[in-house]
Parts: sequence; C-alpha cells; structure tokens
Amino acid sequence: ICRQTRASIRCHQGGCACIFHLPCAGEGGCITQYYGRYRSFCWQHRPGQPVDADPEAGTICLDPVESRPSFATLVCPVCSHAWFHRACIQRHAACIGMTTFGCPLCRDRERFRPGMLRTGISPPSKLPEWDEEDVAALSARHSQCDAGQCCCPGGREQAEQEGPWELLLCGSCAAEGTHRLCSHLDSSTENWECPDC
Repeated sequence: ICRQTRASIRCHQGGCACIFHLPCAGEGGCITQYYGRYRSFCWQHRPGQPVDADPEAGTICLDPVESRPSFATLVCPVCSHAWFHRACIQRHAACIGMTTFGCPLCRDRERFRPGMLRTGISPPSKLPEWDEEDVAALSARHSQCDAGQCCCPGGREQAEQEGPWELLLCGSCAAEGTHRLCSHLDSSTENWECPDC
C-alpha cells in the first residue's frame, strides 16, 4: 500500500502474496478481523456483504451512502435497510463499546455484532463509562410532541396508535416528534421531517 519495507501483515487468503502494514490497511481497503485468530485480508480478498435491499438515508451522519456495499459502505445484516459509512459505524462502535454495540436503526445486537466484526469494525471490549440511566436513555424511543404548540388535551407525552394523536417521529433524525393534528398531517401521511432536518 505505502510501498515501504517491513510490512508485517499477510493476507489470510491462501496463495495471496499481498503484505501490508497494519496502520496502512484501511487506506488500502484491507480489513483486519479483531476477534478469534485476528485475520487480515487484502482489498481483493476481504469478505463482502450480501445485500437484499436498497439503502435508506444514512442513519448516523445523514450524508448519502453509495448504492452498493463497498469498503466504505456497510449494511446492517439484520434489517438490510440501514446503510452506514465505515468510518461512521466505527466511530459509533468506539463510543459505545462491545456490550451495547448494535444497529442504530433496528437495535439488533445478536446478529449485528458478528456481521460488523466480520467486516473489520472493532468496538472496544471495555464497558462504556456511562451509568445505567445513560444507556437506557440511548435505547429509549423519543416519546413527545415537539410542535411549537401542542393541541393534544392529554399533553405532549400522550400518544395513540392512530388518529390525530398518533405520534410521528422525524424520518431523518428520530429525535423530534409531532402529533398528526399538531402539524396538520392527514391520516395518509406516513413520513414527517422536523424543521431542523
């Protein structure tokens, strides 16, 4: 990759003569699996991801993602609609650690973790330095109407399954919500975006 000497990592694929420095791996599209036997793969032999669905908007940084998996774009192996930039999902993994690492969209942990580890994403094994309330808050779904003026007689936190007091979350950030009536949305409206998005 860098053409310098003393590269110490060899591609795990049998018969491949590609060698590279560990710090150069990402720049060259190589991956290292940081579990089990700590295998590394060159850009030609790195594991791919099977994909059955088209991408939705990026769910971490909201920047567009490529329309197919690549070294820079990964897909959730569970829900298939959550596509991420490699750098964004690696930062996410580094922030929350192995114990709470899951898909930011579907929240699956059991199948998501092995899928991401296989592609070279490496969450730290240490517990994040949060208390239980912080972890619970991250997992909680937004549950109030943030309209400038909430008209609901039960208040901002009342939500029904359907009708005028159904609570819709922003389709981009999911960090703000509105009752249908408070934002003048009819029953056929399925997606809503907050003013910031």
